[in-house]
Amino acid sequence: MVVKNTERLVAQIVRKMVANQEDQKDLVQDIYLKAYQSLPSFKFQSKLSTWIATIAYNTTINYLEKKKIPLCDIDSVQESKFVLQENVEKGIFKKETAQILNNEINKLSPLYKTLISLYHIEELPNREIAEITSLPKGTIKSYLYRARKILKENIENNYKMDSYGQ
Repeated sequence: MVVKNTERLVAQIVRKMVANQEDQKDLVQDIYLKAYQSLPSFKFQSKLSTWIATIAYNTTINYLEKKKIPLCDIDSVQESKFVLQENVEKGIFKKETAQILNNEINKLSPLYKTLISLYHIEELPNREIAEITSLPKGTIKSYLYRARKILKENIENNYKMDSYGQ
């Protein structure tokens, strides 16, 4: 029952941070094994799903650190130029827009992908994301702003349209 109620959230965290599907499967198994082994230490101070999501996040972070994969690419935010392009989405069908957005989200660093996913897809409040990631709420807001800015710039730069909407 616990797995069924949390598998989407756990999968979302792992999928956004780790690209290799086999590694994703292994991590999910490790996460639920750790959760099961740590169940006696669950103190009911947060929701069970938040507790398991925290285990998922920390286990995935540890995996990335072992593989020496950077968690966050702050320099790219500072180096990237802000390009305004009006009506970027004009003429793009809803399905194509979703595909483009998903592709660009997948190009973000693992941490940014995870935060975007938890906030916009899972619709978790910043407070709960802070519990899961152990990041301050202000940092989460800042990283979400940066991730959205990168997404906007990448979409504008990679999908420019001419004055005829093509």
